[in-house]
Amino acid sequence: MRLFKNLSRDKLAVTSLAVIVVTLILGICAPIVAPHDPGAVNMKLRYASPSWPYLLGNDHLGRCVLSRLIYGIRPSVLWVLAALGFSVLVGAAAGFTAGYFKGKVDAWLMRICDIMLSFPGYVMTLAVVGILGAGLENILIAFVCMKWAWFARVIRTSVMQFSDMDYVKFAKASGIPSCTIITRHIIPVTFADIAVISSGAMCSMMLQVSGLSFLGLGIQAPHAEWGMMLNEAREVMFSRPELMLAPGLAIVVVVSAFNFLSDSLQVALDPKLMNSPDKRDKSREREVRKAAYEYSRG
Repeated sequence: MRLFKNLSRDKLAVTSLAVIVVTLILGICAPIVAPHDPGAVNMKLRYASPSWPYLLGNDHLGRCVLSRLIYGIRPSVLWVLAALGFSVLVGAAAGFTAGYFKGKVDAWLMRICDIMLSFPGYVMTLAVVGILGAGLENILIAFVCMKWAWFARVIRTSVMQFSDMDYVKFAKASGIPSCTIITRHIIPVTFADIAVISSGAMCSMMLQVSGLSFLGLGIQAPHAEWGMMLNEAREVMFSRPELMLAPGLAIVVVVSAFNFLSDSLQVALDPKLMNSPDKRDKSREREVRKAAYEYSRG
């Protein structure tokens, strides 16, 4: 409740959250909301201008651009969000285990993370796609294989800051089970960093999926995806720029919404930033932003 109360004070956060929620709803309800079948070919309407039945016009095969844009939410946002959630769960399990128990468990898990992070993100993704073949599911598998290690390391660092606090030591001395301590005392105070990093990672993953689909390595025709729509409209980018403008704006708007929400979440979830905005902990803020920037670079 406190989180929603804090976010409600930030107009940019409310707007960003509204954009994300509307986008997710449109993607989930695409068969109901989309005015036409996104794969229906009608060569008579090839490159037709916008009209009432087709508000954004038609592409090179006479397909409804608006319908394809709505259906494109599923691979571009929904499936990426699902891959992000799975990566966070795996990374959180490893990060909390390593940061709380430390010792040999920490050493082994971090060495595995070091091995995974030693491969550049884009190179590893291209390698997985080259081995398994082009397709959205293979890109998402590559994301999960690579991103969990990053989340594990970031979450471990955050957990270690609080695992040595006096109240945690008192809980251990009282005989409270480790799972209870982690659930009640560690997760709430580390949730802010997890939420901020996850929001930034969502932006990076969306851009990577769109970029790989633009190169023909992502989702394959006749399915709709924003990056692939950009690729299909390249040949007429000067004569029919609106065909590239629609998916391009969709990517910019949704990615920007997640970025703005990430900044707002950091403020809403951190009591220091909420109670004394003029005396923010600059060092911690720079560390989180630097980590998000390094993650976005792969």
